[in-house]
Amino acid sequence: MNIFKVVHKGFTLVELMIVVAIIGFLAAIAIPSYQDYVTGSSLAEASSGLANKRIQMEQYFQDNRTYVGADGAGLPCAADTIGSNFDFACVVAASTYTITATGKNKAASFVMTVNEQNVKATTAAKAGWGTNANCWTRNKAGTC
Repeated sequence: MNIFKVVHKGFTLVELMIVVAIIGFLAAIAIPSYQDYVTGSSLAEASSGLANKRIQMEQYFQDNRTYVGADGAGLPCAADTIGSNFDFACVVAASTYTITATGKNKAASFVMTVNEQNVKATTAAKAGWGTNANCWTRNKAGTC
């Protein structure tokens, strides 16, 4: 008579494989969604930068009655490359301007613009993301 009872503890290989399969399935859904979220959050830098520069350009016009010269060093439309995800540049004329935000790093491939009439557009986007001729893209669908 055996007075010691043998107790086996642990998981079987099949149980472990099922858990790994479930984790893999969840990761396949979660990782792309997270990456899209990170990309979308980086777009806020462009929209806030463009809006800020547009206000500064209108203030410059109020003071000078022209946009010419606003792209000089230290002025509202000077080239700006210090952003972490976007570089800003301008094209100015006497009564018109276009400010362009060109993506880099997490926002590479994105190009957003605004002009003196406050016409906002997303002219280029990352593969799989939509562009919009009427607003700045905020999400993968290209909606405003």
